Amino acid sequence: MSSTYFVGLDVGTTTSKAVVFDETGTAVSSGRADTPWQVTTTGAELDARELLAAATTAIAEALEACPPGPITGLGVASLAESGVLLDRHGDPVAPVIAWHDTRDTAEATDLSAQIGAAEFSSVTGLPLRQQWSLTKHRWLIDHHPQTRTAVRRLNVAEWIVRGLGGEEATEQSLASRTGWLRLAERSWWADTLDWSGADASLMPALVTAGTPLGRVSSDAGLPRLTGAVLTVAGHDHQAAAIGAGAAGPGDELDSCGTAEALVRTVAPTLSPEVIAGLADAGITTGWHAVADHWCLLGATQGGLTLQRILSALGKHRTDLPALDAAALVAPTSAIEVVAPPFGRLDILGVSDGDTPAQVWRAALEEVTNQAGVIHDAMTAVSGAHRALVITGGWSRSDALVEVKRRRFGELARPDVTEAGARGAALLAGHAAGVVTKSGFAACV
Repeated sequence: MSSTYFVGLDVGTTTSKAVVFDETGTAVSSGRADTPWQVTTTGAELDARELLAAATTAIAEALEACPPGPITGLGVASLAESGVLLDRHGDPVAPVIAWHDTRDTAEATDLSAQIGAAEFSSVTGLPLRQQWSLTKHRWLIDHHPQTRTAVRRLNVAEWIVRGLGGEEATEQSLASRTGWLRLAERSWWADTLDWSGADASLMPALVTAGTPLGRVSSDAGLPRLTGAVLTVAGHDHQAAAIGAGAAGPGDELDSCGTAEALVRTVAPTLSPEVIAGLADAGITTGWHAVADHWCLLGATQGGLTLQRILSALGKHRTDLPALDAAALVAPTSAIEVVAPPFGRLDILGVSDGDTPAQVWRAALEEVTNQAGVIHDAMTAVSGAHRALVITGGWSRSDALVEVKRRRFGELARPDVTEAGARGAALLAGHAAGVVTKSGFAACV
């Protein structure tokens, strides 16, 4: 008897990754396509149609290698903050601005003057900075007059689902990254909507990740997927927490990629004062892809620091096992790696006789200490974590894992290579109503 399969699509800043999973959560095939950014002087933007085409290409590649059997559902997780504006015909009317684009400097300054950083953070759960959707929207309104003809605004994953034949919806973890959502009330905030030139009528109904949103259309160009249930699986970090089995109450995911993200699942009970304090520490509070829970999210550039150090030492990823082994037994040194979130990286205190292994150990300690600051801030307001799960490319560093274990205590390192896609596939099974606790569903 053939297996039943689920597809998870993770539309990221760099690539769209599609992975097909069977009922046990085992990956059976995959595909990917580059995210089609056009570089600008301030960052990057893209054409929403080209993004949909890239996502479809990644899915098609994954399907080519998928064994025979029915494919029941497709879940789509994505980067947040970037959005797609549509006219009454459903056509995009403006470019999609990258979350990291800095063209909205003046808009962010004006938002601070008009709304105030403290109020903005306590209401939305977000630090007031360049990143969120509302300042990008304000920039588009001011610089692209056709934007005013938009009648709908979708987050990236929602756009992909719609493009494949699904219903329009706003998923709550993505809505939490816009600057338009009142966190505690889970409703749209008129003040920031008005400030940005937006309106609540642009937004489809709010839903939780895993909500069924129609089926893949025969017009999507993916014949084998036609009829599969569609769902938005939310922000890629929260989907990754689900895919890694780190989305239960009090669980924390440490995703060690180029950016290191710490994601903790908490009850939706923190006070506005606590939320504002977390925002001051650079930690966002938002609705989770897991129903009825909030997510605390903080990030560093830990992975980028490690890659820079590795390159400075003249080493490659293939050298990592030997370098890790030497670092764990290297004698204590006075070497200090200074790696601010942005800016140059400094290596201080190197003496005659110091070795690359000691420099590497200092780098591992630095990035772990940076993550520790975020972890401790989360713990201070939500209590000790229940489980800590580490994933991502740098989780393959045995020395980093050991340094983290000494700092945080026991941790799990599951054999999951594409946690975001896995979480999206799990939520697709949930939407299709065919995933049981004894099968693929670790937690939803």
